Amino acid sequence: MTDAAHPVLKLENLGVEYRVKGEPRQVLHGINLEIGRGEAYGLVGESGCGKSTVAYTILRYLPRNGQVSEGRVLIEGLDIMALDGARLRELRRKSIAMVYQDPGRALNPSIRIGRQVEEVFELAGIPRADWRMRAGELVSRVRISDPEQVMGRYPHQLSGGMQQRIAIAMALASDPALLILDEPTTGLDATVEAEILDLFLQLRQELSTSILFISHNLAVIARMCDRVGILYAGQLVEQGKTKDIFHNPRHPYTLGLLRCLPQRGQNKNAAPLATIPGFLPSVGAQTQGCIFNDRCLLSDDRCRTVEPVPADLGGRFSKCHYHERMSEIPVNGTSPTITKKLTNASQPILQLQQVSKTYGIGAYAFKAVNGVSLDLLPGETLGVVGESGSGKSTLARSILGLVRPDQGGKILLDGEQITSELAGRTQLQVKSIQIVFQNPDSALNRSHSVRRIIGRTISRLVGTTGTAIERRVRELTASVRLADHHLSARPQQLSGGLKQRVAIARAFAGDPRVVVCDEPTSALDVSVQAAILNLLVELQTSKQVSYIFISHDLGVVRYLSDRIVVLYLGQVMELGPADEVFSGPHHPYTEALLSSMPSIDGFVQQRVKLTGEIPSAVNPPSGCVFHTRCPRKLGAICENVVPKSFALNSRHTVRCHIPADHLPRGAKSDRGVKQSRVMHT
Repeated sequence: MTDAAHPVLKLENLGVEYRVKGEPRQVLHGINLEIGRGEAYGLVGESGCGKSTVAYTILRYLPRNGQVSEGRVLIEGLDIMALDGARLRELRRKSIAMVYQDPGRALNPSIRIGRQVEEVFELAGIPRADWRMRAGELVSRVRISDPEQVMGRYPHQLSGGMQQRIAIAMALASDPALLILDEPTTGLDATVEAEILDLFLQLRQELSTSILFISHNLAVIARMCDRVGILYAGQLVEQGKTKDIFHNPRHPYTLGLLRCLPQRGQNKNAAPLATIPGFLPSVGAQTQGCIFNDRCLLSDDRCRTVEPVPADLGGRFSKCHYHERMSEIPVNGTSPTITKKLTNASQPILQLQQVSKTYGIGAYAFKAVNGVSLDLLPGETLGVVGESGSGKSTLARSILGLVRPDQGGKILLDGEQITSELAGRTQLQVKSIQIVFQNPDSALNRSHSVRRIIGRTISRLVGTTGTAIERRVRELTASVRLADHHLSARPQQLSGGLKQRVAIARAFAGDPRVVVCDEPTSALDVSVQAAILNLLVELQTSKQVSYIFISHDLGVVRYLSDRIVVLYLGQVMELGPADEVFSGPHHPYTEALLSSMPSIDGFVQQRVKLTGEIPSAVNPPSGCVFHTRCPRKLGAICENVVPKSFALNSRHTVRCHIPADHLPRGAKSDRGVKQSRVMHT
């Protein structure tokens, strides 16, 4: 597919530097890559490696303190650094487009969707009479079934998946030769992510668009990209065909990233996840020898003094002195079983009995949570999954007392009913239930040091003062693997992984019994994610704390959870042990979620595609709320009769009209159902 003679994108020995306090700091060095017409190239690396800087350099969107220090960027043979303003704008309008990670920020909240799409054609010089028609065609192209209705809405009235599809539609308006995708599926549900990836594959085939796909999700890269480049500290350390790199890595960093992922069927009861020791070098740091040597388990004096040159491995390269010795690298992080198995005799620490939450009034009232009953055992992790709008966050806020559930439901802690509002709970009850939020940037006070953030929480929840607080702060930071020098730092001085460790330490300040984890690893690199998951398991083992773990990453949920609850439109569709929920028999909605999981190990099952969007909770479907999208609908009974939950066994229930022996089952890797071993390239 690659046309080496006329690549759409070519980076020649690219170097980029930022000036910080008057001093130049090199962030990219010697980057060489090409993307042919119709080819998809994945760029992988930890946060801070320079992935987004590559994208902004290609677009010539570097900040004022950034400049290209060496090399060239060629788009269809044109050196973009040599273009004047008018020619650069023409190139951006016709040949190159970008889809950003957060579509909510890429769309103007005060302008209706239709007008924003029309603006693309206005700038392209299309006659005004054609704007609306072409906007509708473009919105239809990204699989939005009712374009006129959607174009009449504002961005906040659309789901995250719909917003991302609009952003993609706008990027594709000019049929660009090169499409840059910067983490386009981060934060999306598994089903929406699968739809977006299908859309990219289809549009790539239809338009022969070349794609630069930047992501920390290695499974997505494995599915989408022909070739992949591994970026570390501003340098490409390995590059080649995706199937070759992921099946037979020849650089220690690549191998470390792949080992950090939870493997299919792996769970916390076997061993902790492998991790990459150490930290990424600071921006612009001067290093001697191999840039990865201080984190590499093969490192020796040669690595510390001599910079390796890219070794040609026949269509791929590795920048490592010992690329043939990958099998000698031990797995960092494995150890004996670290969790304590639960027993059926355990009494629940937390119980929910018919908990509901209604928002709105009159004709506009809807139930975000509808009659949820479940329990949580001491030392157990209960995974909560479902698409956006299924009620996951509302359920979490109800448990925490941040929203008041409807009357009639009960929340019990250690068998004793607690008030629905946080203000009415005792200090002990408040201490007992804490939360770790998805985004530590929003959850941590930027003006306070780590010592102050954690110390204030200890003072409020525990009531100690002075030296006792300082001692407790140091105990907590040590337990989450933070060094003493981090105590004086403020959040903006820390990496994403370190900030999340601070958030976890704060959640554990009062020795909680239950911790709600709301997407705590969704925006983290795989290496940082592995460390955070290991930390959560270690803390659970040592303190016997229970987790309610909310995530759209089903691989992470499978690894960490003892049991899983599947929500849809505020109702429990399925509840049971993690291995049974994944292997089946399970609910058709669970089947659709699981089939949408991308996999890096090459096992691919046929995806169960759901039609349409999740219905509005203001006007939910009659009968089974899932019947409008269910690929296994039986007929009138599903449309008219509300199904009851039935037990598959003492711990596994399903809400469905389909008999137990006809419910779908899971994948071969979990329970022996036929699958194909295929690598998408």
